[in-house]
Amino acid sequence: MKKYEFDPEFEKILKQLPTLSDFSTLEKIQKIRDIRERETREAAVADREDVTKADRMIPSRNGDPDIALRIYHPKSESKSSRPGIFEIHGGGFMLGDLDSMDAWCQKMASVVDAVVVSVDYRLAPEHPFPAGIEDCYAGLVWMADNADELGVDKGRIAIAGQSAGGGLAAGTVLMAKDRGGPPLCFQLLEIPELDDRLETSSMQAYTDTPLWNLPNAIWSWKHYLGPDHTGEPSAYAAPARAKDLTGLPPAYISTMEFDPLRDEGINYAVAMLTAGVSVELHSYPGTFHGSSMLASAGVSRRGAKEIVEALSRHLQIKPQK
Repeated sequence: MKKYEFDPEFEKILKQLPTLSDFSTLEKIQKIRDIRERETREAAVADREDVTKADRMIPSRNGDPDIALRIYHPKSESKSSRPGIFEIHGGGFMLGDLDSMDAWCQKMASVVDAVVVSVDYRLAPEHPFPAGIEDCYAGLVWMADNADELGVDKGRIAIAGQSAGGGLAAGTVLMAKDRGGPPLCFQLLEIPELDDRLETSSMQAYTDTPLWNLPNAIWSWKHYLGPDHTGEPSAYAAPARAKDLTGLPPAYISTMEFDPLRDEGINYAVAMLTAGVSVELHSYPGTFHGSSMLASAGVSRRGAKEIVEALSRHLQIKPQK
């Protein structure tokens, strides 16, 4: 690995983290399933006592398989409808499931006092674009259509996603705009994966950084777009290609200093600002893709606090202590 000026607090975990991952072998479906099963076991967390959660299957919008959602409610009573957060997990379009963001969803339901709906979208390489984003959009529409049943204020629904989930969230926002879908009051895009061209300075520079780097990104996009892909990808797949960003909801974008995705997040923030969209951009020094897994690090704590504050502010509520 090249020498990077990582925050010293991350030194104790760097040796434990993979750099290059042979995602080319993910064409062997059994290997990716083994990885998914291991990640599901590792993601298990203890449930909070102040939040309830329930799994639910909903029909797709176009005859595809039913979609699994997980719904989180604060246990405390509320005299009015709560805001809603629609969450999309990350995993390079290939990994992750409802358990991946379970702890995060429970925390947001409790601390932000919101109803959180998490979607288990179809993954590549078995299901290339547009399968995953169509599942995300269907889940968002279901949440809005069933807002009364969920106790959600339909006018206060935010969308959130991390890494590939951030890219899917951005694409879902574009899809909702074009299709006249549910109005969203906010989009939270953490370290988003947005651009299949892989030409930014950060993408070209970071070829061996922990957890995510150029070689991993190449295979991520190859699997997500699929073997039959030709021509320019849809902006729903790669939101950085979108030609018109006017009218999108306000956004929060986070990027990490030594993350190949850094520049595409910054570029997307600037493009939205240029289109008249209100954007809050945070680029955290000394960090890398996924460095927030060390939650005790000062920069990770600051990022987590700012996310809660941003969600609370745009959902027009005060974060709980």
